[in-house]
Amino acid sequence: MNILYQDQHFFAIDKPAGHFVHPPERSPYPVPREKICLYTLRDLMKQDVYPAHRLDAPTSGVVLFAMSKNAAAELGRLFMERRMRKTYHAVVRGFVDEVGSIDLPLEVAGFGQVDAKTLYKRLGTVEFPVSVGKKYPTSRYSLVEVSPVTGRWHQIRRHFDRIAHPLLGDIEHGDSHHNRFFRDTLDIRGLCLRATSVEFQHPWSGEDLKITAPACDKWQKIYALFKGANHDV
Repeated sequence: MNILYQDQHFFAIDKPAGHFVHPPERSPYPVPREKICLYTLRDLMKQDVYPAHRLDAPTSGVVLFAMSKNAAAELGRLFMERRMRKTYHAVVRGFVDEVGSIDLPLEVAGFGQVDAKTLYKRLGTVEFPVSVGKKYPTSRYSLVEVSPVTGRWHQIRRHFDRIAHPLLGDIEHGDSHHNRFFRDTLDIRGLCLRATSVEFQHPWSGEDLKITAPACDKWQKIYALFKGANHDV
């Protein structure tokens, strides 16, 4: 597990897809200990560590862990006050607008409908001369940079699904036909969502800090896919 940043207060990891930040409360299958970041990092640091936030298991990228409960509380305060600028990259079905804002309430267990806002900009598009799902003669996809203003459960995934541009590889909210096309034809597997960076003012030193996760093999393949305007399969 790659450490992206570390000091005496906290550290950042590049969480691999398929790993849980902490033990899941509900899971239809047993989760191996080595797939739980909290356990791996406690062994690595040889002390208790505390997640400052979380990513869904299928999502890869930057996650912060604190070295103490007090540090975790301070980082959590920055998240609550929306002073953490989180950036994601995602692949969605269809051509989205060049820039956009999704301001739609989402259901949160125990709270009902709550406000949720997601900002995005389009980084690239690609179109294949293949009818996936048999609805259109070609298949279109967009690479987007996403900045969630709020932090609701599955917010990015649910928001893009609400505007008819679901994320590729999303088995809960996505399109099974296009998921299969990416998996079987393009050999791009799993959820196409990556937490690329976190920017904030270091709460102890006051310095401006940006922590960025490098692109793994899967995401290098995705970025290469969007370098051209049109592709043959």
